[in-house]
Amino acid sequence: MGNENFEPATTAITAGRDDSGSLAPSLTPATTWSSSGLEESHRQATAIHETKFYSRYANPTVEAFEHAIAELENTQAALAFASGMGAVSSVVLALCATGDHIVAQRNCYAGTLAFLNGPCARLGIEVTFVDGRNASEFAAAVRPGKTMLVMAESPSNPHIDLVDLAALGAIKGPITVVDSTLATPLGQRPHDHGVSIVLHSATKGIAGHNDATIGVIAGDAELIGEIWGYSILHGATASPFDAMNALRGVRTLDARLTRQCESAQTLAEWLSEQKNVTAVHYPGLKSHPQHALAKKQMNYFGSVLSFEIAGGKPAATKLLSALRLIRPAVTLGGTETLISHSASSTHNSVDADTKAKTGLTDSLLRLSVGLEACVDIQRDLATALAQSN
Repeated sequence: MGNENFEPATTAITAGRDDSGSLAPSLTPATTWSSSGLEESHRQATAIHETKFYSRYANPTVEAFEHAIAELENTQAALAFASGMGAVSSVVLALCATGDHIVAQRNCYAGTLAFLNGPCARLGIEVTFVDGRNASEFAAAVRPGKTMLVMAESPSNPHIDLVDLAALGAIKGPITVVDSTLATPLGQRPHDHGVSIVLHSATKGIAGHNDATIGVIAGDAELIGEIWGYSILHGATASPFDAMNALRGVRTLDARLTRQCESAQTLAEWLSEQKNVTAVHYPGLKSHPQHALAKKQMNYFGSVLSFEIAGGKPAATKLLSALRLIRPAVTLGGTETLISHSASSTHNSVDADTKAKTGLTDSLLRLSVGLEACVDIQRDLATALAQSN
């Protein structure tokens, strides 16, 4: 049930429905289906994204989730994967070969960096890294006829930097990709700014309950079809169980995001006033260097912020040990408020030079704001900050 006149919050409720009449996502756990005979089997084997053939090719439950994301991102099609990294690796390997070139943002998720520095280098795919905060660096690094992909992440993990989506979408020649995980489809729509592919680790805010591991991309049908052709060989196939949980998460995305972003804004403003907090990174703050850009291209400023604590890693260690409500954990976007020391966990593999260039210090802590009462989150942080001195 799609209607371009609906508000995004309504589309999150109406999108990805089947004709069963079920108000809950329908689960189809089947791996394969019987056909009427040879001709039908041949048609299914040669069709794109056939949903009742073999689940590595497509699955009805996964397809329902894909349709919902396509509607939310205002694209023609979407394709789900077993994880966010399954989406990243499949996009790169579907579109690039030995001798090709990629322009990528330096300040991004460590798993993406590791893939670009590891398997891509081993396969002879050259990568040029740029500062995503500088809109001109992406275009300047493109090599006409050689650059196949321009990859960005906005907001970035964990420093919460932004990329100018319109400037990225205006680049001609290579395919542009934006990892929009921290924003979710309700926070921003990169495709509306001309970006070719929008990518999400839907494990995070989209699914939103820490019970589904799933990735997804969205874009024009022809391009998504090309990537699907590779994805069935790569095999990073989304589970129908995870797709069911992710689609359930889509239904409450607007309500969750509204509450989480309100709390994130309050906490960011409060943290900015604390004497042993040396910096707060959140695009909703007027002090954020990209606040004007955030207001221009984002509908929500996000549920994730990061801050830097005086005293470096020893103080961060004390703070995490003193917390009682907030949980130390490495994911984000769920119902629980989580905190992580990125330099020693999710981004531990990042080399010292990249850490220095992207502001990934031992003082940096990433906070994923959940659905608890904001006053309780703030009280827990206040107690922990006092004990971290």
